[in-house]
Amino acid sequence: MLFNSLQFAVFFIVVYSLYLTLSHRWRNRMLLVASYVFYGAWDWRFLSLIWISTGIDYFCALGMAASPDQDKKKRFLYLSIFGNLSILGFFKYFNFFSANLQTLIGLFGFSVQPHLLQVILPAGISFYTFQTMGYTIEVFRGGVQPTRRFFDYALYVAFFPLLLAGPIERAGRLLPQILVPRALSLRTFYEGCYLIFWGLFQKMFIADNLARIVDPVYSSGPPYRGEQVLLATGAFSFQLLADFAGYSDIARGMGKCLGFDIMVNFNLPYFATTVTEFWRRWHISLSTWFRDYIYSPLALQTRAWGTGGILFSLGVTFTLIGFWHGAEWKYIIFGFAHGAVMIGELLTRKKRKRLSQKLSPLLTGALGMLATFGFLNLTLILFRAKDISHALALMRAIAEQLSFVGGTLAVIWDLLFFTAPLLIIQYLQYRKNDLLVVLTLPVWVRGLIYFGMYFLLVAYGVEGGREFIYFQF
Repeated sequence: MLFNSLQFAVFFIVVYSLYLTLSHRWRNRMLLVASYVFYGAWDWRFLSLIWISTGIDYFCALGMAASPDQDKKKRFLYLSIFGNLSILGFFKYFNFFSANLQTLIGLFGFSVQPHLLQVILPAGISFYTFQTMGYTIEVFRGGVQPTRRFFDYALYVAFFPLLLAGPIERAGRLLPQILVPRALSLRTFYEGCYLIFWGLFQKMFIADNLARIVDPVYSSGPPYRGEQVLLATGAFSFQLLADFAGYSDIARGMGKCLGFDIMVNFNLPYFATTVTEFWRRWHISLSTWFRDYIYSPLALQTRAWGTGGILFSLGVTFTLIGFWHGAEWKYIIFGFAHGAVMIGELLTRKKRKRLSQKLSPLLTGALGMLATFGFLNLTLILFRAKDISHALALMRAIAEQLSFVGGTLAVIWDLLFFTAPLLIIQYLQYRKNDLLVVLTLPVWVRGLIYFGMYFLLVAYGVEGGREFIYFQF
């Protein structure tokens, strides 16, 4: 059941209609049932994984709260982490480690046949697993008091707007909103409807149309034309943003309609002037999760190393962020490359500051944005390619076979046409520092924008419920 499908539209209308008629307690029970129905529509068998994860972390959190002994609390925390990572590792990483172990043993002259699992990756497992682990870590640290209301905690884990692709909400933000009655208002309903509409527009008009530029190039075999690869990669960068940010906006919009305040997951990342700033704006729920639960503890443990400890912690953290995206070496290299550039930015911070003082802020910012966007596109070749060798072939084509001839102008026109609405809206958001800036415009301007978006959706929107990209992670 996809957000961009008629089936889900009917589902949400029914859920919302029931929601308006129920008391707080029964609203939560109904949302929990609806969340399980939503996830079960993908594959009901994987509901058992959510139930196991929910049960483990619920009882581990209560065990930590009931135990005055710090060592016992640690055992409950380790049990939670082990249980969650075991499930995630079995479904997502087992084949990766099995195949690479075979390669490693082969280096010593031995031959073994790895046992590979023929299982599909459960949708959303990387997201709800990190959400539940975040809960027990916060309980252990004392930042969150565990709840004894099992069904309310189960709703925190399975809340359907967030279940498949986040944001990865923290217990300290979302759980209190579940436990207390939520106020509904016309203002938040209007904001929610706008976010849903804008998210669907990003997905169905921008992302899915850009996929028609990206897929033929990345799905084909060599030889490659450099200009086609370059344009397809640029299209993919905007496809990925519109697809993932569109999902997050729809989730936030549904949350607002239901009285929830869901965190902002994307804050104009392509306006970042450094890779470090990019990760403060891109997939914020993931980058802050790794910052708080991986980077900060690791930096604390290595503080005796001075700057070296910070650099080491940064490199490890972003390598793991890459590995979170998928059980393939291309994702590990993707994360490592971003971590390496961030280390370089940290080491050259003073020099870059002196250079920026010599140049105008406008020029410095523009050059920073171009450099950051260029680096991102380079690494996105690796991200989108089938494997490392495929990525290298695509990069080689850009370097060696770049000539803008025959049909290129048509692709450039399509790229500009489908990205223009995103660029215009995001420019307004950036100038006003307000992600809901459209709602502050005069009524007649808003009306023109809504009509234009509706017309483009009707005329060019891709129907048929194309999956969101991050479902596979």
